[in-house]
Amino acid sequence: MASTETKDPSTAAAKGKDTTAGTDAPGAGDIAGLEAGLDALESRVVDRQPWLRTVVSKAFPPLVAIVIVLGLWQLAYHFELKPHYLLPSPVDVGRSLQQKWLEGTLLSFVWTSVSRGALGFVASVAIGTVLGLIVAQVKAVRAAIGPILSGLQSLPSVAWVPAAIIWFGLSDATIYAVVLLGAVPSIANGLVAGVDQISPLYLRAGRTIGATGLAGVRHVLLPAALPGYIAGLKQGWAFSWRSLMAAELIVNAPDLGTGLGQLLEQGRELQDMSWVLAAILLILIVGIGIELLIFAPVERRVLRSRGLLVKS
Repeated sequence: MASTETKDPSTAAAKGKDTTAGTDAPGAGDIAGLEAGLDALESRVVDRQPWLRTVVSKAFPPLVAIVIVLGLWQLAYHFELKPHYLLPSPVDVGRSLQQKWLEGTLLSFVWTSVSRGALGFVASVAIGTVLGLIVAQVKAVRAAIGPILSGLQSLPSVAWVPAAIIWFGLSDATIYAVVLLGAVPSIANGLVAGVDQISPLYLRAGRTIGATGLAGVRHVLLPAALPGYIAGLKQGWAFSWRSLMAAELIVNAPDLGTGLGQLLEQGRELQDMSWVLAAILLILIVGIGIELLIFAPVERRVLRSRGLLVKS
């Protein structure tokens, strides 16, 4: 015996109304728009420019600044603000650089200083990183050594040269000692500042998942403190380069080879201002080149990975 099921029209209408309520309800469009806006915020839109336009936009401002400086320099030479033997023209300095280049000695001067600076900086990073971690993590050590590190950072590097000469004589060890004493405090203080800026929640989460000891330092502490650490490395390189030049100016011996600092001192002894200004120019170019080619890209990459720098 078949049974028939009767449907109440009012019930069916009510169900039909409920099924369409989700799409006809007021505010559904607003929610969809909000979700679309959030999706747009999460997506990154990069407008790719032609490489020539990118190069021009980045190179044009520095080139304009260089042209202005050279123009002012040439005007000072033309109006003889100083006698020509004390203030040579940019052309005279260029001829001095050309002479060293034709002699085949220019690159050797630069390489001697750059290799010394690189080796001293690597040693400073190793010592400064360990020292910074100890100072940042151990309160007793921080209370005892923290003020000393800050004081050493403000101490001019050239002040260490006489003591280093007495300790090590006229040798490479004197130069590297001055570089270490100038760079290590900056690197250690930069790492301490980076660790101080880490949210305690990150450290607690790291301990919760078992990242303690060296594993916690490698996977939690150093990555979280990376922006401050890189700032300390940049400052450490600046102190390292300045310390190296100060040491090379004073520590001068035939067995040490000739770096840019020794080149600068030789120009002073010969009273050749073109030579002196050429050495100063080379020191400046190397310092700017290391900053632009190494530290600036690394810093941009770290900041971009943390959402602090966005491509446009």
